[in-house]
Amino acid sequence: MAILLSSSDFSGDHDLEVPFLGTQAWIRSLNYSLIADWRPWMIGDQIAGYTRTYAYKMTFATIRGGAHTPEYKPDESYIMFQRWISGQPL
Repeated sequence: MAILLSSSDFSGDHDLEVPFLGTQAWIRSLNYSLIADWRPWMIGDQIAGYTRTYAYKMTFATIRGGAHTPEYKPDESYIMFQRWISGQPL
């Protein structure tokens, strides 16, 4: 699953309905500057997904193994949302 934090849009790396490549193409069309390229975000010592940061406080984040909606990876989805809503980095 992929989430666009601060613009709240998501799609997943296992999502056949809204492929994350389409979301990435849409992000490119915005012409926002890339602030930080792909890096893993962690829960403990496990990779929970990957994230990329853009100008205007926009973050694109994936949840590893996620699909179209959060119920496929509830723990990762919850932690990612909690970090975002509280202003903590992924």
